[in-house]
Amino acid sequence: MRRRFFRVQLLFAAAALLAAGCKDKTISDLPPTVDGGTPAADHTPRSGADAPANIAGNPPAKPRGELWKEFSGDKAMEEVKKQIDIGPRPSGSADLEKARVLITESLKTNGWDVQRQEFTDDTPRGPTHFVNLIARFPANGGRPVSAASQQVIVCSHYDTKRYALIRFVGASDGASSTGALLELARVAARDPAFAAKLELVFFDGEEAMQNFTETDGLWGSRHYAKDLRESGRAKQFKFAILWDMIGDKDLTITLPPSSPPDLAKGVFAAAEALGVRQNFGYFHSDILDDQVPLERSGHIKAIDIIDLDYMYWHTADDTIDKLSPDSLRKVGQVTLYYLQQMLQ
Repeated sequence: MRRRFFRVQLLFAAAALLAAGCKDKTISDLPPTVDGGTPAADHTPRSGADAPANIAGNPPAKPRGELWKEFSGDKAMEEVKKQIDIGPRPSGSADLEKARVLITESLKTNGWDVQRQEFTDDTPRGPTHFVNLIARFPANGGRPVSAASQQVIVCSHYDTKRYALIRFVGASDGASSTGALLELARVAARDPAFAAKLELVFFDGEEAMQNFTETDGLWGSRHYAKDLRESGRAKQFKFAILWDMIGDKDLTITLPPSSPPDLAKGVFAAAEALGVRQNFGYFHSDILDDQVPLERSGHIKAIDIIDLDYMYWHTADDTIDKLSPDSLRKVGQVTLYYLQQMLQ
């Protein structure tokens, strides 16, 4: 994963926490400001009766069919385990193709059409072949599925960072959000009209080839966003939700403080409604992740649902024993609850 700008901060923070014998939370209920002052009013997350239910500010509505109740943390974890069992899955590797096969099989089993968006880019390791997987659902059973009806993007990266000296399987960083997105695909397919409004994207090349910069990393999301912009499709989407590192047993979702206020409020309101608001807050600094190229496409508001309060990030200890099906369930249900409100 990314957040390479904050890696030093996180390493020092982790050392301090270990010395103190406890894990301190890095989130807050208010987004940080550059000058350390009071956040603007429209950035303040709310809960309860004051929580806006959607972007338009309408009263909370009961989700149609309550699909969110069908999201299973255990089923999501089964998909996560399949990814981890492959081993390290860096971009350009044969093992990442194995991951693609599993992702594609799961999506097709649940009725989704899958497009392989393939491209080659020059990287610090030389020309590298990348493949984004884009899933769309046929509302009326017709195929091929039109690419003109989708309204919301839900996305994740599925590659892992390449290391020479450690075996990095990316349990939280790559596999957790991939498995959860496959479970969301299974549940959404129960309501074809709802599923047809979603575009599910599995990004390749989120991880840097060497050192994360504006041009090394986010390979897949930058290519996807460029295609959206050039094709004119970016205008059809209301917003995008990115998942990344969402499986930590001690779930601490850390939204970037620059998150679009209406999207953050909607996510917080959904978390409040489902009784998990304590697991959702803000990070202390902005986060460069796959949501940024989408935002820079010029038309798409995007929010990064991520847990950066994770001491095993980019270490050999990012393994499945650090994850919890309950964490996957919380993120999946909150997201589906919010999506059903927004798309009904």
